[in-house]
Amino acid sequence: MGEIANKYAFEWVYNDPKIVRASTIVCRLMDDITSHTFEQKREQVASAVECYIKQHGGSEEEVEKLFRKEIRNAWKDINEECLKPTPVPMPLLERVLNLTRAMDVIYKDEDGYTNSHVIKDYVASLLKDPTV
Repeated sequence: MGEIANKYAFEWVYNDPKIVRASTIVCRLMDDITSHTFEQKREQVASAVECYIKQHGGSEEEVEKLFRKEIRNAWKDINEECLKPTPVPMPLLERVLNLTRAMDVIYKDEDGYTNSHVIKDYVASLLKDPTV
């Protein structure tokens, strides 16, 4: 990132700006929603879904609906941060946005990280013709 990745940029990220916070919400909740059932079968550590149910009650479906609402709100925050004037260069915001976009693709309908065959066509398309 050249001169964009300077001390000020790292301080900005370190202070947990709204766009970074929103990105982490999207990434964490999408992962937990799509991988929850699989992880429970493998007796993995508790996911956000499991923790929420134990702490607040409700069904998996209710928690998923609530988390999807949180994801939508986080996307609104990301869009807002990308559209308003910002003290950091846009290429830095684009990195956060692109990470979130990638996570959206990987976890949209199922766990494409664990089951990489799900995203195989996306990756192949990107490598064959990255301009599309």
